[in-house]
Amino acid sequence: MTASPAAEPARWLMLIHQIPAKPAYVRVKVGRRLARIGAVALKNSVYVLPRGESAQEDFQWVMREVTAAGGDAALLDAHVIDGLSDVVIEAMFRSARDADYAALAGEARALEARSASASIDDARADELEPDLARLERRFEEVVAIDFFGAAGRESAHGLLIALRRSLTPALEQPATEKPRPGEFSGRTWVTRAGIHIDRIGSAWLIRRFIDPAGTFKFVPSKGYVPEPGELRFDMFEAEFSHEGELCTFEVLCARFALNVPGLQAVAEVVHDIDLKDGKFARPETAGLAAQVAGLSLLHREDELRLARGSELFEQLLAYFARKRV
Repeated sequence: MTASPAAEPARWLMLIHQIPAKPAYVRVKVGRRLARIGAVALKNSVYVLPRGESAQEDFQWVMREVTAAGGDAALLDAHVIDGLSDVVIEAMFRSARDADYAALAGEARALEARSASASIDDARADELEPDLARLERRFEEVVAIDFFGAAGRESAHGLLIALRRSLTPALEQPATEKPRPGEFSGRTWVTRAGIHIDRIGSAWLIRRFIDPAGTFKFVPSKGYVPEPGELRFDMFEAEFSHEGELCTFEVLCARFALNVPGLQAVAEVVHDIDLKDGKFARPETAGLAAQVAGLSLLHREDELRLARGSELFEQLLAYFARKRV
């Protein structure tokens, strides 16, 4: 590991610590706090966070706990960490948060199964409310430490939204307006940078069938405030994103009533790659997943990913339209 050059600010904060073997509960306590603040382990005793005031404060609390238990701890600014690139480290953070979101999604599906086992009335909703509220709090906690926009966030959020709606009386739910002719012409469509399968497919779908004159803006996964008239998709609090078990591509198809030969099959492939649930198990799924993964490795620019990905989706649609399945 090396410190950052003076001309370029350090990107990361590293905590290196040693904890006495006894008492054992100290190691467990420190491990839980590190998980709670979203730190990623590079080695057993080396943890990293994106550099910032909040990260420094979080790590300082951990250092106090370690030294109070008789251990040693050091906090370092770092630019290069054991030869790992920033891209690799960011991927480690996304993988950790994806695991958190996957666990949340599993609990949400289990709760949905409980709610579906009997008709929802006020008593049943009151019974399920504490569990749903707990999952919603846990989701917010994970979002707070999702520093680089893990892909699983939209899926987990969609499941929780669907659960909340199922427990909310119909009269209290806002009505969903159907798109009006001309309403979505020449708009600016906003989504998270670093587009992958659902965002590539959704952008292609928008440009191909919904708003051919539209433009796209790729923004950071956190903190973006939309400008007037902009429409967000496949991102937190977007106008079009995951709903229940549907990925954004499927939601767009449903909301705009797109009845195009072969498009349903394309949606099923996107669903299985994005949600990783094997719901449709089409034989073409693995091939498209490999192609999208390859173009993402070759191209970091979102416009280029969209251009190359759109070619893939055009080919897939033509194949399914001809196959008629």
